[in-house]
Amino acid sequence: MMRGLRLYLSMGGLLAALLLSAAAFAQKPGGILQMPGFASPASMSIHEESTIAAGIPLMGVFNNLVVFDQHVAQNSLASIVPDLASDWAWDETGPALTFHLRQGVKWHDGKPFTAADVKCTWDALAGRSSDKLRVNPRKSWYRNLDEITTNGDYEVTFHLKRAQPYLIALLASGQSPVYPCHVSLRDMRSHPIGTGPFIAGNFDMIQLAIPELQDLRSQIPQAQCDVVMDNNSRDLLINRAKPPFDNLELRRAMALSLDRQAFIEILTEGQGAVGGTILPPPDGVWGMPPDVLHSVPGYGPDVAKNRTEAREIMQQLGYGPDKRLAVKVSTRDVPGYRDAAVIAISQLREIYIDGELEPIDTANWFPRVIRKDYTIGVTVAEGGLDEPDQKFYETYVCGADRNYTGYCNDETDRLIDRQSIEADPEKRRKLVWEVEHRLAEDASRPVLLYSRFATCMQPRLKGLTTMTNSRFNGWRMEDVWLDK
Repeated sequence: MMRGLRLYLSMGGLLAALLLSAAAFAQKPGGILQMPGFASPASMSIHEESTIAAGIPLMGVFNNLVVFDQHVAQNSLASIVPDLASDWAWDETGPALTFHLRQGVKWHDGKPFTAADVKCTWDALAGRSSDKLRVNPRKSWYRNLDEITTNGDYEVTFHLKRAQPYLIALLASGQSPVYPCHVSLRDMRSHPIGTGPFIAGNFDMIQLAIPELQDLRSQIPQAQCDVVMDNNSRDLLINRAKPPFDNLELRRAMALSLDRQAFIEILTEGQGAVGGTILPPPDGVWGMPPDVLHSVPGYGPDVAKNRTEAREIMQQLGYGPDKRLAVKVSTRDVPGYRDAAVIAISQLREIYIDGELEPIDTANWFPRVIRKDYTIGVTVAEGGLDEPDQKFYETYVCGADRNYTGYCNDETDRLIDRQSIEADPEKRRKLVWEVEHRLAEDASRPVLLYSRFATCMQPRLKGLTTMTNSRFNGWRMEDVWLDK
């Protein structure tokens, strides 16, 4: 039997503290909203989970300090609004961010929300609390956090080691809820307590494989579908610690072999985009436009020319039609991963590399890649939001837990810090592109494609805005209602 999550509407948390707006009186209360999911989360603790399997159903259980406006489709600094915090301000004397908190908010069990809960949450995320998270996939988000201090029950300050003007974007992610101090992290895995508009109930959700959009529209012609970009790219993983893939020229040949448009045509029927490490525009805020991207190693638009260069490199390394390189290509055994791996294998054959597919079940996949127990792999990037700090610190800096390829370059790390410190958006964007260029030169994690996905709903569902540059951040659902 499929497991999952059933949520019940609650008026006991922040929603009650804010009361109902005048517009809410036009809404109709009641009803059951069914949301099929592609998979069951391993637990109900957002802070210990990596994917939307937990993020989508659980975001409505919690509140953040701040959140991306649930009625603005593109996440950006301009769309961040107060949530549990009533306001916030940067300290003029040092890198510190202070939040004033809403009063009168209660957890679902009736206990009051205070600044101590904020401190407990980020002490746990930073690995400084006695109560430990079993897994901590976003610890790297807060590597610049020095300490959290409180001033009474309704003021909390994040003290940073250096300036980080875009920290507020990380805090606005659907993966950054505040947890209660008085509930153990162990209990949060099965019986989460939040302040959000929904209360977690039975662990019992239907799982549904999403059909192709045309099939769904033929079966349910009245469905209203939003087709938006997935900010989680599909990537080729090359374990640079395993010979012969420790050779930069071999990795560069593999990157040159890729026909990214073919991935898009086959996997998404043309509904996708070629991009670098960061989601490209117009969907993304920070990524490289096509004219800049084409100057990046491995992204030249002439695939035949690229492959000719790749075969020349392989022949210089001693490979060719009569001496091919055999390798296993490992991936998570679900369609979104496996299908991309099959295409990657077919394209690598063009440059004398014969890949054998190794599907790995979900429970073993992440432990395998974290300990780098693979040679070549295909994965889906776990990007919680369209924000370079999230992507670079979580995936590419030296020693990051989710740096699956083992890439480590001190100069790149310093450049990543520079873009994180830079407050001017245009200057920062150029630094982000410089980081992307350096990552492409190393070719240990070539991006295969960005794909679009559809969120389809019955016309009676009202008040839901589908986010265009994140699948994680638009599921608070407190303004969603059924017109029946």
